[in-house]
Amino acid sequence: MGSIDWIVLFITLTSVIGYGIYKSKHEKNLNSYFKSNNSMNWFLILLSIMGTQASAITFLSAPGQAYTDGMRFLQYYYGLPLAMIVLCITFVPLFHRLKVYTAYEFLEQRFDVNTRIFTSILFLISRGLSTGISIYAPSIILSSLLGWNIYLTNLVMGGLLIIYTLSGGARAVAYTQMQQLFIIFIGMFLAGYMVISMLPQQMDLNDTVMIADELGKMNTIVTTIDISSQDWWKDKYNIWSGLIGGFFLALSYFGTDQSQVGRYLTAKSIKESRMGLLLNGLVKIPMQYFILLIGILVFTFYLFQQSPVFFNQSQLNKVRNSEYAASLLQIENEFNLLNDSVKKTTLALHNAIQENKNETRQFLKQSLISLEQQRLIKKAEVIALIKKADPVADTNDTNYIFLYFVVNHLPAGLVGLLIAVIFLAAWGSIAAALNSLASSSVIDIYKRLWHHNKSEEHYYHASKWITLFWGVFCIAVAMFASQLGSLIEAVNVLGSLFYGTMLGIFVVAFYVKPIKGNAVFWGALLAESGVIIIYKFDIVSFLWLNVIGCLLVVVFAFFIQIFQPKALTSTSN
Repeated sequence: MGSIDWIVLFITLTSVIGYGIYKSKHEKNLNSYFKSNNSMNWFLILLSIMGTQASAITFLSAPGQAYTDGMRFLQYYYGLPLAMIVLCITFVPLFHRLKVYTAYEFLEQRFDVNTRIFTSILFLISRGLSTGISIYAPSIILSSLLGWNIYLTNLVMGGLLIIYTLSGGARAVAYTQMQQLFIIFIGMFLAGYMVISMLPQQMDLNDTVMIADELGKMNTIVTTIDISSQDWWKDKYNIWSGLIGGFFLALSYFGTDQSQVGRYLTAKSIKESRMGLLLNGLVKIPMQYFILLIGILVFTFYLFQQSPVFFNQSQLNKVRNSEYAASLLQIENEFNLLNDSVKKTTLALHNAIQENKNETRQFLKQSLISLEQQRLIKKAEVIALIKKADPVADTNDTNYIFLYFVVNHLPAGLVGLLIAVIFLAAWGSIAAALNSLASSSVIDIYKRLWHHNKSEEHYYHASKWITLFWGVFCIAVAMFASQLGSLIEAVNVLGSLFYGTMLGIFVVAFYVKPIKGNAVFWGALLAESGVIIIYKFDIVSFLWLNVIGCLLVVVFAFFIQIFQPKALTSTSN
């Protein structure tokens, strides 16, 4: 990065953060710190919900996910609009009517304190771990740009995020996210435009998409499932796992995860919350499509340009400074020859498509697929060298693909803006997560179990200390995030381990009135154990864990209630 990029980065970050702190300067009590005095309109709710979802992982890892695996990750969001409708009918009016700070307060009224605390703990574990991964994402950038040790970078990044969150609250997060999303979309649109402008002169967006489609990258809907295969349940992204598993995941995320529930609890009214959620359901899929499409454009760009054999340059540098340097150089030379062949074949394929020469098109398509497989073989050879040079090295470079493109190919100024985009996305989503972790810790545990009748000022100051605790916890988690592969996938896998059980508890609360407190508590405990066992033995893909967890809670609680009714009904209303 040049001096212009650093100036753009500094001005962008300080302007947005300063504005958020200014808007939150009057927050001195729990209601303002966690719920912004219920003053938010639907537009701010929408931006806050989107900003909390759109972390640095989204903009750093999603293009890389599309680059390596195509567009099929988009199916993960297909159940979202339907989930938003269910939430608006069921969850939103109840939460607003009860005037709760957290979603888990309702569970004590419906069941008992044990169920409330257990569900809150599930949230705290899942969100604390996910937020740690989110801290690691922007640390990758600083580490790559400055050559810092990744552990030191996690400390610096985490410390800045703690200060940022402590300086504000719900209002700071919401208003800052409004500015962030505006800058984010400008930056990403510019990135997409620049990729297309750097392609060969005869190529436009439509040509780019057609080339990617020839190589199987535009797989936004995958309906083919081989039921005869024993592993078909492990297929992570198809239309069925997206619609069904994605629906359950979205319903649990937006209905039971305090980081999202806390966003629409700040609304002025039920109507404002519903508007924000419904519009999120409409906007999220096109937004994610565009972000993934940038990864497809970058993939096509590297069909015409020399791509590195491995995008994480810090790992390659370790090999270059080791006894395996000569082997790496040989592989890179062979890889560059393959790059030349890929470029010539792609240009020929483009011409065949334009001239409707179908036989030639099919031949060149197969040739290009073969060349891509050869490049993957060379990459595997490099990964083997990386492991030899450093047995604990991160050998998945998905998270570095878009960053490498930005730093090495975009003009001065735009590089700084896009780095700022990723930082802003990180700070907005992580600040919201830390705010929600603090709110659940204070309201559901600290205030409920230990200090019942303290002043508002006491709880306000306690929330600051608890925010600090969760910030330190998340930094500790970030130290272990380097081995998780694609971060956007890792975060969703982690959430799916807990969300199904949490959703099952709320489903019983809303729809199965005869089931009482102890039954749902033990049912949820058994269900969570079952989900972890299923995941441990890799029986199904992660999206189905949300469905399984929810159903297991309902089934277990139902049978416990039937077979031990007297022991269980006395502790619940």
